[in-house]
Amino acid sequence: MILHIETATDICSVILADNGIIIAEKTSEPIRDHASSLAVFIDEILKQSRVSPSELKAVAVSKGPGSYTGLRIGVSTAKGLCYALNIPLIAIATTQAMAQQFYLENPDYNGYVVPLLDARRMEVYGAIYNRQLEEIHPIVAEVLNENSFLFDSNLQYALIGSGAAKTKAIFDDKANLIFYEQFLISAQGLITLALKAYNENVFEDVAYFEPFYLKDFVSPHFKSEN
Repeated sequence: MILHIETATDICSVILADNGIIIAEKTSEPIRDHASSLAVFIDEILKQSRVSPSELKAVAVSKGPGSYTGLRIGVSTAKGLCYALNIPLIAIATTQAMAQQFYLENPDYNGYVVPLLDARRMEVYGAIYNRQLEEIHPIVAEVLNENSFLFDSNLQYALIGSGAAKTKAIFDDKANLIFYEQFLISAQGLITLALKAYNENVFEDVAYFEPFYLKDFVSPHFKSEN
């Protein structure tokens, strides 16, 4: 039984899964209220499933990149549960989890997936994955221009997430790029990856693990805090 936590964006999502099968799920609207929602969601899911915290085998969390505050809340909560219950912590890259979720929702799609998270101004956090979830382009903080991500005109790419709209403004003329601006991230993308990590004993050090912010947090004169 693994608890999955996704808080890297405006959406707060929690899923309880047993051997990869979803038992219960709670996902918020994109309102970025993780501080008050996350603990409530976890409590409701466990009660709904009649699962005691002591029955959890691990906690998986989306580690970033993404919202500084969202990641901090999700990772802190996951670490607290793991420490209190003496169970492993599993951390999954947010972009890889997004790609996994997209392939699950689009089983007939065989092209590449480009998860994009909106950052400041014309910047995004993004990467490119194939159907095997191999990283074809590493996770970067990219200031968008016509050469970003070096898209091959002979290949098909699905651009997903909150940064897709920015990218569309630059690459709208490219027929091999499909833009999924309404893609909503959830903890669903963590499930298969977390189970694989659990079976392979790929765990984080609960005491020292920190979110993958990708960039230092700069605040405060920007309307968006991603």
